[in-house]
Amino acid sequence: MSDVIENPLLTPSSLPYALPPFEEILEEHYIPAFEAAFSEHNDEIEAIVDNSDAPTWENTVEALEKAGQTLSRVSSVFFNLYGTDSNEALNAIAAEITPKLSAHADAIYQNEQIYQRIQSVKAPEGDTEGQRLHEFLLRSFRRRGADLSIEAKAELSSLNERLSVLSEQFNSNLLQSTKELAVSFEESELMGFSAARLASAAADAKALGREGFAIPLELPTVQSAQTDLALPESRAKLYAASQLRGVGTNDKVLLEMVQLRARRAELLGYRTHAEYVIAEETAGDAEAARKLLFDLAPAAAANAAGEYKLIAELADSDVSGADWPYWSSKLRAQDFSLDEDALRKYFPIDRVLRDGVFFAAKRLYGIDIVPRPDLQAYGPNIDVWEVLESDGSGIGLFITDYYGRPSKRGGAWMSSFVEQSHLLGTKPVIINVMGVTKPADGTPALLTLDEVTTLFHEFGHALHGLLSDVRYPTFSGTSVPRDYVEFPSQINENWALDPAVVRNYAQHIDTGETIPDSFLEAIESAKLFGQGFGTSEYLAAAIIDLAWHSLTLEEATKVTDIEAFEAAALEEAGLVVEHLRPRYQSTYFNHIFGGGYSAGYYSYLWAEALDADGFDWFTEQGAAGEKVSEASVRSAGQKFREIVLSQGGARDYAEAFETLRGRAKDIGPLLKRRGLDGAMS
Repeated sequence: MSDVIENPLLTPSSLPYALPPFEEILEEHYIPAFEAAFSEHNDEIEAIVDNSDAPTWENTVEALEKAGQTLSRVSSVFFNLYGTDSNEALNAIAAEITPKLSAHADAIYQNEQIYQRIQSVKAPEGDTEGQRLHEFLLRSFRRRGADLSIEAKAELSSLNERLSVLSEQFNSNLLQSTKELAVSFEESELMGFSAARLASAAADAKALGREGFAIPLELPTVQSAQTDLALPESRAKLYAASQLRGVGTNDKVLLEMVQLRARRAELLGYRTHAEYVIAEETAGDAEAARKLLFDLAPAAAANAAGEYKLIAELADSDVSGADWPYWSSKLRAQDFSLDEDALRKYFPIDRVLRDGVFFAAKRLYGIDIVPRPDLQAYGPNIDVWEVLESDGSGIGLFITDYYGRPSKRGGAWMSSFVEQSHLLGTKPVIINVMGVTKPADGTPALLTLDEVTTLFHEFGHALHGLLSDVRYPTFSGTSVPRDYVEFPSQINENWALDPAVVRNYAQHIDTGETIPDSFLEAIESAKLFGQGFGTSEYLAAAIIDLAWHSLTLEEATKVTDIEAFEAAALEEAGLVVEHLRPRYQSTYFNHIFGGGYSAGYYSYLWAEALDADGFDWFTEQGAAGEKVSEASVRSAGQKFREIVLSQGGARDYAEAFETLRGRAKDIGPLLKRRGLDGAMS
């Protein structure tokens, strides 16, 4: 073990913006760093409790906000790198540390002396953020068991510790099975792949220690390669492997998690885990989330069935779930003149990022994003950027890790190494992660339209973290409810195809030609086609999530057949579509069993209602569409920054939206976007 004194995780980084010194950090540093950080945080809590002075805002709440900075630093580095570059050593560390983190947090939230001190103080007069923090802390302590008996507190801690172990086990099992189930192919099976895509499949096989070609699995059920593979047998092989993840390893894990979550909710005075979770969301209660999903499900299923009929007619044969993406692509090309292979040539990743994502941010918010090649991230093909105000002052750092590799968990996400806080004097260090296939021949990766949208989406989350302007770290950036956190990210997706933005970045990789209007018109014309499938596969996953977490403890103990449970949940909602599977099935539903979205996967749709209505506001302001003035763009962007992006959790979310929009949200724009007009009449 390295000497604790020499451990780079235990002292604040001297690099700009406290960027972690990645090159100095070794795997053997983590366990000693966590142990030292736990001890330091305990000492800080004890110092607050033992303070002989009368409780004040400064010596209680602000002291609590300042405590645990070393633990935050160690945790952020470890869990970020664990997600991007997992291995057996990091798996073992996570398994050891995760339950200790749970127990450590419980010890703080169940500390009666801390709780009493918080109850006895008030935020300074006029400090509206502080007043909101005070209410939030009192509510959080109650929800974490502060008012329970000694025996109940002990049971709650035991439940939380076991759940943390199970969540980590689910995640570890999924990582392992995802790696093992990467599908091997012969070259003859990969008809439809370009030469560059074939080279990438060969490189992926080599990285996995295999001969020939391999396609690693992406997080959702449907794999993007299903769109390109010309042979139905190859599509079926990939699609089947996708649905085997976690089977036999995560079955018992998730069933136990459902039961323990139900018991925890019961212990804390809630009927179900969904009611416990959604009480803190903007939806307010589980019934509101359920109503949204169930009201839309039958119309979405009908749209999906209609789309299936069209592609089956084109294929002139039965079309399986494995074939659906392939024939949808063919139908788009035929009916909407939308050639997706040709379209990709206008989306080289570097141009999309610099001249699209960053360009849109400068127009809206006046910020510049410049490369910092002098600052090193944690591996090759990972870039560090500095984010600057228009006057050149520094906002923070932005790290981009966009290429897939076998050690990286699937999906795309935003996270932080450092969060903004005026109290702590910290500026943000934010990361975006994706799993784009990197061409083995060194040519630029060409993105699909979905990947372009994801790039903008994740940068919307990044903006929420980067442009945070709050005092208290508890409210920094994306520290908001799940059904609100997706609002800024989904708003940012809209700029991907805004005329001024797309024409700035979408230039042909070979000729430099700007994307023709005919392509943009085809994208617009095809926008509604595929919404039935996309909405249905999303709703199916959200309904399964809510079904698991709407079980009482007694009901949860009776569930043994996962597949039958999923089928019954979808049938109850009126969402049974032949050949269509949920975006995630339970054994690989990492959002809800390995991540933080349990009883919250509905939040993407809830936030999309805000997004659809909110982006109409940008259009009404003259900031989006064909005819805009740059002054209007900048004015609207500044207002959105001030009201939404800068506020984090420091402002009431409904009040913030109503201030922006001038009224409460209207779900009509969402229904129109999804082709579900009239579905909720």
